[in-house]
Amino acid sequence: MNVRHMPPFHPYISELVYNRFERVNNIEDIEHPLIRECMRLHDIHEIRLTYEGDLPARTGLGTSSTFAVGMLNAFCALKGRRISYRQLAQEAIHVERDVLQEHGGWQDQVAAAYGGLNRIDFKDGDFTVRPIVISPERKYELDENLLLFYTGIQRLSSEIQADTFAKPVDKTQQLLDMLQLVDEAEKILCDENTSLSEFGKLLDTTWKLKRGTGAKVSNGNIDELYDIAIKAGALGGKLLGAGGGGFFLFYCEKEKQSALVNAMNKLMIVPFKFETGGAQVLYYAPQVYSPRKDVSLRDSI
Repeated sequence: MNVRHMPPFHPYISELVYNRFERVNNIEDIEHPLIRECMRLHDIHEIRLTYEGDLPARTGLGTSSTFAVGMLNAFCALKGRRISYRQLAQEAIHVERDVLQEHGGWQDQVAAAYGGLNRIDFKDGDFTVRPIVISPERKYELDENLLLFYTGIQRLSSEIQADTFAKPVDKTQQLLDMLQLVDEAEKILCDENTSLSEFGKLLDTTWKLKRGTGAKVSNGNIDELYDIAIKAGALGGKLLGAGGGGFFLFYCEKEKQSALVNAMNKLMIVPFKFETGGAQVLYYAPQVYSPRKDVSLRDSI
């Protein structure tokens, strides 16, 4: 994402380029809700914002929250301020959950801000972040045994979340079981004497629990894809995000990966690695901002 102040020579005062193109003279006219509310939060005016993303939106990889975190970081830099990972996450949560009233959790905003492989705990309206400390060799093995497939299905996670929690069905036990698996997953990852294949099996357990939390989390086509992957050699996997489509993550040992890729040949495989950097300002060039004065000239063009 690139953000700078607009030169004063155009008949519009802000230009926003994402998967659409907006030129506006008033913040209220901005159609993209995240851009509009993040600009309002930091009192940002007269900018040219350009965003390029490699991954499709609405696919469970937290692209919306990552966009919010990156934008807030850029806006603070534009004003000559540094902002902590924690404050970045908190502001992104505030905009998405409080201001825009979108359904969903907080994990995407925190993960996007902090980066790395972490355990994130939520309690009493707050969160804590602790890194998962494992050897480089073990982390490399984990990277090598995780395969990501794109189903080609885009969906609104907020709709799936709303459906999941709208129905008066007690899901307390399922959620408690899923919470308990966090401790188990951390123990597996951090114990050098435990095979990482146990982590793959844990993904299978997690997916089965998650499927039971809502009717829109999975469907017949998704269930069929999962069964194909397991029969081809994957030890476990899950749809990322709220479910309903997007990306499938599978744990599969190296010797069986060719069979898995062949069995899932209708889906796109997406190479990935865990990163460690978190939200960063890669290039910073201070700009002095002076609001435009000659509004009549702009309006007459």
